[in-house]
Amino acid sequence: MGVREAEGSMGRAAAGVVHRLTERRETLATVESLTGGLLAATIVEIAGASVVYRGGLVVYATELKESLAGVPKHLLAERGPVDADVAAALAEGGRQRCGADWGLATTGVAGPEPQDGKPVGLVFVAVAGPDGTEVRELHLDGGRDQIRGASVTEALRLLTEHAQRSGGVTAAAGGGGRGGYAAE
Repeated sequence: MGVREAEGSMGRAAAGVVHRLTERRETLATVESLTGGLLAATIVEIAGASVVYRGGLVVYATELKESLAGVPKHLLAERGPVDADVAAALAEGGRQRCGADWGLATTGVAGPEPQDGKPVGLVFVAVAGPDGTEVRELHLDGGRDQIRGASVTEALRLLTEHAQRSGGVTAAAGGGGRGGYAAE
């Protein structure tokens, strides 16, 4: 996939997320490692994102995953930053710290070299929501830009799929999202 196709795929996925969460009156926060802010930037490119996007954290350094996102120190020490449980903790940490209905996280190895024995292209994306957390392990090909772009697209797809299966927190159900909406 070329750069233009990747950008189009990311934008379409982000537009779908913003639209769906707007309809559901739910909010979103992000926590990013290997994508370094690309996930947040992709979301805020969409008109109307301010209604659903609470904010996010870029925790590129391992110690920031603990101090800012709340990943348990022992988990990072035992498994390192590129791990399914770390991704889940990042998503939940972002959700809690930003006061959002949904947390979306990325961690992995974009290259060009392996990291701590983990191969280039190994990525974990995670979503934490009202009904739990889900993690997806990815094995991506390409250079840094392709891996980072595909990680963003796959994270947004994971959120979309999880939200479709979830009853979620909706205004009609009395939840209304945690911060983006005024009472009607």
